[in-house]
Amino acid sequence: MRKVFVIITTLISGVSISQNQKIKSADTIYKIEPVVIKTKQQSPERMPEIKENILFSGKKNEVLRLSNINGNFTTNNAREIFSRVPGVTIWENEGSGIQINVGVRGLSPNRSWELNTRQNGYDISSDVFGYPEAYYNPPLEAVETIELVRGGSALQFGPQFGGMLNYVLKRETKKPFSFESQNTVGSYGLMSSYNAIGGKHNKFSYYIYNHSRSGDGWRENSQYSVRNTHAFIAYHFTEKTKLTAEYTNMDYKMQQAGGLTDNQFKNNPQQSLRERNWFGTPWNVFAINFDTKVNNRFSSNTKFFGLIGERNSVGFTATPNIEDVINSGTNDFANRRVDRDYYKNFGVENRNVLKYKLGKIANNLAFGARLYKASTRRVQDGKGTTGADFNVSIDGRFGRDLDFTTENVAVFAENQFKVSEKFSVTPGVRYEYIKNTGEGRFGISSGNDIIMPFKSTSRNQPLFGLGLEYKFITTNVYANITQAFRPVLFSDITPPAVTDVIDPNLKDASGFNADLGFRGTYKNYLNFDFSLFYLSYNNRIGGVRQFINDDPTKGTFIFRTNLGETINKGIEGFFNINITRFFQIEQPYGNLDLFASISFIDSRYTDFSIFSATGSAPNVTITETNLSGNRVENAPRYIHNFGLSWGNTNFSTTLQYRMSGKIFTDANNTFAPSSNGVTGLLEQYQVMDFSSEYKFLKHYNVKAGVNNLLDKNYATRRAGGYPGPGILPGEGRTFYISLGIKL
Repeated sequence: MRKVFVIITTLISGVSISQNQKIKSADTIYKIEPVVIKTKQQSPERMPEIKENILFSGKKNEVLRLSNINGNFTTNNAREIFSRVPGVTIWENEGSGIQINVGVRGLSPNRSWELNTRQNGYDISSDVFGYPEAYYNPPLEAVETIELVRGGSALQFGPQFGGMLNYVLKRETKKPFSFESQNTVGSYGLMSSYNAIGGKHNKFSYYIYNHSRSGDGWRENSQYSVRNTHAFIAYHFTEKTKLTAEYTNMDYKMQQAGGLTDNQFKNNPQQSLRERNWFGTPWNVFAINFDTKVNNRFSSNTKFFGLIGERNSVGFTATPNIEDVINSGTNDFANRRVDRDYYKNFGVENRNVLKYKLGKIANNLAFGARLYKASTRRVQDGKGTTGADFNVSIDGRFGRDLDFTTENVAVFAENQFKVSEKFSVTPGVRYEYIKNTGEGRFGISSGNDIIMPFKSTSRNQPLFGLGLEYKFITTNVYANITQAFRPVLFSDITPPAVTDVIDPNLKDASGFNADLGFRGTYKNYLNFDFSLFYLSYNNRIGGVRQFINDDPTKGTFIFRTNLGETINKGIEGFFNINITRFFQIEQPYGNLDLFASISFIDSRYTDFSIFSATGSAPNVTITETNLSGNRVENAPRYIHNFGLSWGNTNFSTTLQYRMSGKIFTDANNTFAPSSNGVTGLLEQYQVMDFSSEYKFLKHYNVKAGVNNLLDKNYATRRAGGYPGPGILPGEGRTFYISLGIKL
């Protein structure tokens, strides 16, 4: 009798496990009957040195393979999905999951705007440089993997401080036809249906899905409906060359429950004082992708992509201590405010990798270029209807009517010099040319237009970076330092009040990210990554209170300019230990995994002047103070996630616990909540989630879970405007159950 090794599973961390099996026959043809025990708890993976013409050597990165994670994908529960990535801050505005709000290392999570957000490698945010908010993200039931590269991504993806977030959609690469359907019901009227077909036949492949979801919401006045449709087609000219095209259309309508004061939140966090507030963003994104491998040394990828979308909101936007009531004089509600944006952007991005040798050592050069153009038309402060439906029609003209454009040209190169087979050094450079323009009507006063004169700003910005990596057997030490910057946004040059003045020499925010870490796998049971980070964010924009014409008798105005710097530094750690593999009892007991992601964040202002005015003309006094030493708003001091997962061939389940520290919601570090709920300390919170999946009859599955299992009352943010203003409660206990089939 001979023994053979049978590979029973390939771990997400890249380690393969072999198991001895006896051969049933001594004939020439051997019959092997392995017992396969699958696990779902080995995410995150890490990127290889090179993938899709991108260098990842020396960069901190995580890849979440969603098929290996239990969670509520139906409502895009970011708290569960990102639990294995340390240092991710999540804003939970409401429970629909239509928008994913994540930030890293103490940066703002607002619509993921500190990250370069992508789908299948192309941009999906409104305007990458002028208004980088991601109103769209794909339904997670359609996502294969989520890739997150920290600040060291700036050279190959763009200058963002947070790094790059990429949603990679599912594809069928083997069968000529496949069908997948996942249908879910849950608390508060949740109904969802995801259906997809895909296949590969000869040189063609395709994938099409439609996802529809609706619900009443945990809070009052929180109903929503959303639809996502996606189509993909590919033609393989040869094994090394292919052309693909894809198109995504999303449309949703969401009622916004609005914010609460702290007293209202304590009395009943499910209540809502706004029933006339609505939000919707029809969205279209498309891309054409050409891949070719010229030879074993050179490969190239070119993407042409575009976006056409809108942002539409209508509502009564006063703070929650002001009631939305019927006026006794008019016998009707007040007119609502209507704000609308129209986005169009197009771009082309080319990436190449050249492999070459210096002596006997192989090296890799990644280089490319990018052209991008975007336009935004912003109309705001329209006099809407007095009704309660989603109606964005107005009476008269919009108070504000502005046009913005962005033009961008970028070239980049990074070279991985392999000093030895174990040690590599990767220097890089990126050059950005960005031109922004803006003009239009800023407001209307006494029937007269207040004109925003044409303004054009151009900048030429070089960025430099350096990455290091030293490999052991299955682990490596990595380090990198990379420059970053954030161009002046449209909102920075259109202040809230027409009396405000913008500094004509307003500078872009600049700084750098640095990492030092140790990561890898050990034997077949441990996956880990521990690192230190340091993030410098210079030239933050704020308001300086000044006298009109330097004359106290004429009052004051706000001068918006660059005021100071913040430093974010801390520790990030992750580990996943497979307990049953550690004790070598996996065969009878399945896979029992314990995981934790831990982060400690110290985010502070080092220099930021603020100004206040007291008295009235002619006796006005301006006082200057400095926020040096204050904590940055919305940056928790710690974010910890702990989880326990168990799985075998057919069943898997995960119980996880999230702890997030208290946060200040304004730069002044105000402790006591304001009467309108807009400012004040938010206390730490802890939330527990449970999710499970059972597979049966080969093609079917049942998924079920409970979010906020212990029904804790908590809040992750306060808002000064949309979708509040006020304190925005997180959801209480909800459940879901889902039936799926995959053929």
